Amino acid sequence: MVIRENFEKKLEELKGKIKEMGEMSIASLEEAFDALKAQDVEIALKVMEEDNDIDNLESEINHFAIWLMAKEQPVARDLRVVIGVIKISSEIERVADFAVNIAKATIKIGKATSRLELTHLEKMKEISVEMLKKAIQSFIEEDIVLAKEISKLEDEVDDYYLETYKKLTAYLSEHPEETNQLVQLLFINRYLERTADHITNMAESTGYLIKGKIYDFNS
Repeated sequence: MVIRENFEKKLEELKGKIKEMGEMSIASLEEAFDALKAQDVEIALKVMEEDNDIDNLESEINHFAIWLMAKEQPVARDLRVVIGVIKISSEIERVADFAVNIAKATIKIGKATSRLELTHLEKMKEISVEMLKKAIQSFIEEDIVLAKEISKLEDEVDDYYLETYKKLTAYLSEHPEETNQLVQLLFINRYLERTADHITNMAESTGYLIKGKIYDFNS
């Protein structure tokens, strides 16, 4: 019984690290978008510097999970939890990478007159943050209903992605002199769409943990 309690504590510790990593990635997304709106290079550089902390935490989580598998040799649901931790930490790291990409795009845009008003990028960012919060909560609480809600939010991001793409490409055809900024905004549009994809992958991992079967929330 004591052995089981110790193992459960280790699993809760792993989940706590996932929550911490998720919160760090949310902060990176928020900061990256603040930099974009303000066209602030210093904030953008800060996002890039802080990405190392997220990478280090992912490495720590993976080593912890592998050690736990080797030491405890978990099976069935316990094994799914540990595998889920490894998969979800990888998805969170990718989200943080997209925040860095947004920061880099911001630097490339520089101080050109902002065309952000042509886009739905801010709304896409807000939905992505909501998705990530729900994904972390659903994993920690093992809530399949919450996990399934994420796919509906992803559909909203996809819709905004297509609308933004159409608006930016139409504007670009009439204003080729603004190619640099418009191309960067198109990249950011893609980064946010991919961010939503990776968060949906997290929800699918949670579904696997709870039900023991593969989910495809994109279908």
